Amino acid sequence: MIRKIALITGASRGLGKSMAQHLAAQGIDIIGTYHSKLDDAEALSRELLDLGGHAAMLQLDVSKSASFDTFVASLGRLLKNEFGRDNFDFLVNNAGIGIHASFAETTEEQFDQLVNVQLKGPFFLTQKLLPLIADGGRILNISTGLARFALPGYAAYAAMKGGIEVLTRYQAKELGARGISVNVLAPGAIETDFGGGVVRDNSQVNAFIASNTALGRVGLPEDIGAAVAMLLSDAGRWINGQRVEASGGMFL
Repeated sequence: MIRKIALITGASRGLGKSMAQHLAAQGIDIIGTYHSKLDDAEALSRELLDLGGHAAMLQLDVSKSASFDTFVASLGRLLKNEFGRDNFDFLVNNAGIGIHASFAETTEEQFDQLVNVQLKGPFFLTQKLLPLIADGGRILNISTGLARFALPGYAAYAAMKGGIEVLTRYQAKELGARGISVNVLAPGAIETDFGGGVVRDNSQVNAFIASNTALGRVGLPEDIGAAVAMLLSDAGRWINGQRVEASGGMFL
């Protein structure tokens, strides 16, 4: 039986790491990308191999779209030489950064950085990867709860994610002829080092979020890893063009 393969951007830590762990536990082979933390990426690869599957890591800066042709070529060689495949099944556009700045104080440089990482990067990376995505495969884009509710300081970040949510519907419509489904997962506030680790490390912020979440706590990376594994399982095959929020019920 041919094992399925998932490509996860930003897999070396945080939510991407949890996604890789949960998918590997379901028998899915993992190709992850990392930006600069090679040691973390290699440690995760060893961990996934210990689970009995196959894993590999490639360096990628999603903000540099000019590098995507080289990345896709490297990925194609990796698939052939190490996985015995000429394509992969699942793409998870997870890599991202967080910038906290009020609308009035957001600089053009910050805005452009967010565009490149959160919107332009996923748009053109997915476009370049289309020949390597198997017919009947799936794409999962990552958004944020902040595209539904508003918290001061995230206007630019949330605007990019709003763009991703609209893009998801267009991708689902246009790629349906190949049997490729496309959805977007929107995490709520999660205890990671994202955005400087404020949700994890600031007790006041953590308590505020927990008090405004129906399930009474802040999310954990494994909550999102499990949600990704669910959406990419066989049980999720008929879900398409949808926004799924995994926030424990924030600001209902």
